[in-house]
Amino acid sequence: MGPPSPGRMGSGAGSGLVRRRPGLYFALVSDHPEPRSSHLVERLRHAIDREAKIAQALCALGPVDDRNVLLLDGGSRDLAERLTTGGARVGATTRGQLEGPPGPRVGDLLIVAFDAFAGPRAKDMAADIANAEAFLRPGARLLVLHDYGRDDVSRLYGSRPEYGDWSRRDGPFLGHGFKVRVVHSWWTFESLEEARDLLAESFGAAGVLVGAELTRPRLSYNVAVYHRTFGAP
Repeated sequence: MGPPSPGRMGSGAGSGLVRRRPGLYFALVSDHPEPRSSHLVERLRHAIDREAKIAQALCALGPVDDRNVLLLDGGSRDLAERLTTGGARVGATTRGQLEGPPGPRVGDLLIVAFDAFAGPRAKDMAADIANAEAFLRPGARLLVLHDYGRDDVSRLYGSRPEYGDWSRRDGPFLGHGFKVRVVHSWWTFESLEEARDLLAESFGAAGVLVGAELTRPRLSYNVAVYHRTFGAP
């Protein structure tokens, strides 16, 4: 079964949408370690990209104005609000609706939640791209966001070869016709004390080490936005 058309979405911001032009798909991908409680998750999310640089990049590369956006598996509440402010009509769907035999092609926007492709599924990125493409109408765009590395935040994870591999010319994105824009954003906290305490509680020894080296209450956070148009308009 394919993703829901705007007319089949539930109540809320996504209900009653009217498709006006070829759609745009967004995939937001990240492999953040899971903090130890939902409370920590919410506190960390509040710190991520307070300047809304990521949302601004999405709005510019889309663009999202007067287009439909589907948040996959919940997505990010803050990002949804920022996209709505940018003129998008935001609805919701689940990852399961992209799996299995493709249904009718649609032209909505798709946002994949931060942890949707984490873990073993990260190895299947080429298959995930092909799976999403099966639902795209000609002229639709696919935007995939993933941690770029080379920043303070990546030090919380340890060595992860995909940071370099995924941005290679022969990687799963650039090797399949995508272009890339790197967004230089921040994790910003109210104080050094809050930053150090939260990082230590969330990431253990790695958080303690990174927090001890901070001279101001923020961590650099680089995000790669891979983008491509599929088919003829």
